[in-house]
Amino acid sequence: MNPRSVAVIGASDDPSRIGGRPIASMRKLGYAGRILPVNPNRREVQGLQAWPSVAALPEVPDVAIVAVPSGQVLEVVTALGERGVAAAILFSAGFAEVGGSGVAMQAELVAAARRTGMRLLGPNSLGLVNLHTGFVGSFSSLAGLDDVRAGRVGIVSQSGAYGSHLVSAMVDTNVGLSNIVMTGNEADLTLGEIVRLMVADPNTDVIALYSEGINDGDGLVEALKAARAARKPVVMMKVGRSKVGGAAAQSHTASIAGNDAVVDAVLEELGVVRAYTTEAMLDIVRLATRGVFPADNTLGVITVSGGAGVIISDAAEEYGVPVPEMPASAQATMLKMLPICAPRNPVDTTAQFINDPTLVKPFMEMMLNEGSYRSMLGFFSYAGTTAEVAPVLRQQLSEVRAACPDRLYVLVLRGPREVMRSYEAEGFTVFEDPTRAVAAIAAMGRFGRAFAMQPLAPAPTGGTVTLPAQTPSEAQAKQLLAEAGIASAPERACGDVGSAVLAAREIGYPVVLKILSPDILHKSEIGGVLLDVRDEAAVRSGFGTLMERARAAAPDARIEGVLVARQLGGGVECIMGINRDPVFGPIAMFGLGGVFVEVLKDVVFHRCPFGEDVAEAMIRSIKGAPLLLGARGRPVADIPALARTLSRLSAFAAAAGPRLQSIDLNPVFAMPQGEGAFAADAVIEINADAT
Repeated sequence: MNPRSVAVIGASDDPSRIGGRPIASMRKLGYAGRILPVNPNRREVQGLQAWPSVAALPEVPDVAIVAVPSGQVLEVVTALGERGVAAAILFSAGFAEVGGSGVAMQAELVAAARRTGMRLLGPNSLGLVNLHTGFVGSFSSLAGLDDVRAGRVGIVSQSGAYGSHLVSAMVDTNVGLSNIVMTGNEADLTLGEIVRLMVADPNTDVIALYSEGINDGDGLVEALKAARAARKPVVMMKVGRSKVGGAAAQSHTASIAGNDAVVDAVLEELGVVRAYTTEAMLDIVRLATRGVFPADNTLGVITVSGGAGVIISDAAEEYGVPVPEMPASAQATMLKMLPICAPRNPVDTTAQFINDPTLVKPFMEMMLNEGSYRSMLGFFSYAGTTAEVAPVLRQQLSEVRAACPDRLYVLVLRGPREVMRSYEAEGFTVFEDPTRAVAAIAAMGRFGRAFAMQPLAPAPTGGTVTLPAQTPSEAQAKQLLAEAGIASAPERACGDVGSAVLAAREIGYPVVLKILSPDILHKSEIGGVLLDVRDEAAVRSGFGTLMERARAAAPDARIEGVLVARQLGGGVECIMGINRDPVFGPIAMFGLGGVFVEVLKDVVFHRCPFGEDVAEAMIRSIKGAPLLLGARGRPVADIPALARTLSRLSAFAAAAGPRLQSIDLNPVFAMPQGEGAFAADAVIEINADAT
């Protein structure tokens, strides 16, 4: 992102054309490196000497910009590689994003580049800009504008046009930028690799990421881990949540949108704050540039409006930001100073603030020193920007901030833009809407908790997992899982009615009878499960019933017999599962069974593998967790056993490799404390085509 020299292939003398914009922008921004235009039809381009071909260049440039028709790109990439150029930015479109022959053309480009070790950004890329050096490898019309200023925020976007939209929005909100990179099709360099470059860049403190799809999940995960370790907050707008949006993303940059619930879980795990609107992204980025990320976030509110205090309190509860009450002694002191104030928190100074703005300083000092709030939000609206009040208030606030610089300071103001900018210059982030302000404050707390996170317990280790060639029966699936330490109810596979009777007698009544077939995975849908079987006669009758139902529903299925299992009681029905995500690999899921998963979708996801601490956090995070924790006099479930089972399942999935498509344990009985957790049913699906 910081080349000493650049060749522009397809350079134009017209600064408004795609091949001319990078040259004009670099000269305008004062790029100090050498610019080498390549144009076979001109000896000079925009006042610079031009060369007819890559081979004719007087030196090997660090990077090349390729702005030629798609049919000429392969020839240019090959020539650049032969000259030893390290990287090329490909503006040209008409490759994988259009499908068909474009996919093969893109593969040829990558193959040609890899033969010489050259890296490619694009194709179909709007390029990159380094505001600190003036390097412009982009044809965006924004790249050379005077009001795009250098700063500490890096933008990474798969969409060039939307990346430019973000740049414009950042400029409007006075955010300074370090680097802007639009990755395009990501035929070679991926989103994750660019994020790693931003993490390593000393001029970038905050990373704004726009993604339509993720082509290298593992690479992105490692990049986001590096950002967290470097305490560089990442705000990500991941689109393509709907079926229509996902299809549009794939046609735009040939990207896989992926399962949105999984994306949410992975971003949460890695400490990334997801923004769903441009407005939210800007709010979070602006506040993140202050560099204050309170892990133990609490909110103190000082306001001139009781109504605003209510709005802020509601928003704080919605976004999970605690608003603790002021200590009683501090409230008493405030009431002595201003008997008509409301001192609890939010602290309402009423309209008396207009008559005496100097009240703000002692009130805020008490809130910071006695209330110990990590974040302060002041609602002063238009009153804080009047000519009479603004200078006094700004001075009062600045003195407070100087005394406690490690806190987060946010103001809600309305008024002339230059007045609000004067508060910003003093270190206060200004919003016009209190709810948006609270949402941004909540995001800073999420960053803080991610940065302060302690090392996690290791995932269980075990031997290699050898999966069968085809999807196994329930009994075979449970045997595989038992080898990984995942317990099930006592059971026996029985090929005839006599062995079923004997098994039921040994296991003990009541028992459950289930049809046993690798071809019938969802047994309940064909009536293939009989509960509460209490005697020998019922076993004999039930065996025949199940065989008849199986033959009627699936005449071609391989029937291995009937599974006889102990009927468990007294536990809470849960569900655990694994699904192989196309982007992030095996993903574990946990929830309560029945209506909680089927109707309420009360489930949680996490990448595999993980330790028991993560598993327990997953279990406790669902809305239905009180049912496991003794709500309304219920026995407390064996949470450690449940977490152990979930953790072991995650390790099994990670070790099983890409042939494992999914696992469904439903139900898993969480027995009362100390009595364990048992899988009552198990389905393992194999992807025979995977390698």
